[in-house]
This record gives sequence, C-alpha cells and structure tokens, in this order.
Amino acid sequence: MCIFCKIAANEFGTQFLYEDENVLAFRDLDPRAPTHILIIPRKHYENIDELTNADPALVGELFAAASSLAISEGLTGHRTVFNTGESAGQSVFHAHLHLLGGRSFAWPPG
Repeated sequence: MCIFCKIAANEFGTQFLYEDENVLAFRDLDPRAPTHILIIPRKHYENIDELTNADPALVGELFAAASSLAISEGLTGHRTVFNTGESAGQSVFHAHLHLLGGRSFAWPPG
C-alpha cells in the first residue's frame, strides 16, 4: 500500500484540510511555498493519466477542492500542478494535485 493510500486510510492521524467521499487534502510535509497542499483521490491511481482515463469527473473534483482550499487559505493567486512520472518530479506514485501559493512563481517552471 502506498503512503497516500495509508494517509487515506487514516493510518497516521493526518489532519485533513478538505475531505469528502472521493477527495482528501492535507499539507505537504516538504513545502515548496508558504501554502503547499496536496489534494488526492481516496482511491489509488498511479498518476493523472491513469486517473483521467478511469474517472475524468474525479479530476474535476480535485480541481474544485483546490479552488475551495485556495479561497479558504486566502490566496490571491496560486498554482496547481500534477507531476506525472519520475522524470517530471513525481515521487509518490498515487495521483496528487499540488496547490501552491503565498509567494510569486516564475515562468517557465523548473
């Protein structure tokens, strides 16, 4: 079982910032911005490609959660990112959306 599946099963007592029947959100333990929240589907999908093919509506639910969180965190601007594959920086192979805010970001990214 992957680390995010264990978090979804509440094995660590993680404090969820957002929670519904399909989606969970919690703060990243290694934040890259003052606000860095991870938004995950409860069900395991390896990456956004697998998730999109299996349940495209759930992708929208992740972004809806991100929007709600950005508002509740008081962000005036934010970035949302899916990393897909090791070469793109994905380190946990359970689809997850990063919500980053609280500072300015450069373009193009990394």
